[in-house]
Amino acid sequence: MTRPTYIDPDLVDAERIVLGGSEGRHAATVRRTKMGEQIDVVDGRGLRVTIEVESVTKSEVVGRCLGCVREDARDPHLTLVQALAKGGRDEQAIETCTEFGIDAFIPWMSERTIVRWNDRAKADKGRAKLADTAWAAAKQSRRAYVPQVRPAVTSKELASIIADFDGTVLVCHEEATTPLPQLMPLAGNVMLIVGPEGGISPQEIEAFEGAGARTILLGQHVLRSASAGAWATAVIRAYSR
Repeated sequence: MTRPTYIDPDLVDAERIVLGGSEGRHAATVRRTKMGEQIDVVDGRGLRVTIEVESVTKSEVVGRCLGCVREDARDPHLTLVQALAKGGRDEQAIETCTEFGIDAFIPWMSERTIVRWNDRAKADKGRAKLADTAWAAAKQSRRAYVPQVRPAVTSKELASIIADFDGTVLVCHEEATTPLPQLMPLAGNVMLIVGPEGGISPQEIEAFEGAGARTILLGQHVLRSASAGAWATAVIRAYSR
């Protein structure tokens, strides 16, 4: 059975661990952590420390280190490019894909995306919200790695990223002829691209394929943008080490 997990980016391997800030308050006042209980603290980059709680206040939890491990990153390294969506569907996608094992996210303003982050303030706010979603999902699923949320990109910028990407780029598309399971297993760096509810335009498909991407079919049914990435992630992780 896994232990309750909390995230501290400044975590170091030491004999005594002090969990403060919002995570310490959550452990102490929301979850009501008790003395003698064992919990895990991770740094979001692979370090996991198991502690036995020695003291609890309203703002922090202090414990002695029982063990420390540096977890290896999983292969392949998965980046999800997710088109922005209304109604929190992009947040839903990031939450589920974090639980399933995505390593990084790139928000995408596609041609048919309704939501636009056209100014710096809106982009910063939107990115922070997605990062908070990834943080919470990593904590809930007790991961040692918190996915990185990168700045939003346009279709033109995404095509350039694809051209420079050292790995496999897969575009989820309902008109593709190659089923994703046919490509298993995958290794190295993998980028999954999921379009908006209105679909990826022919011009975008042409640009992405020209940059080195290939289209894949997820199944006989058309999935919503919030679930397509999760389905693909689950398939890839099922075949990975």
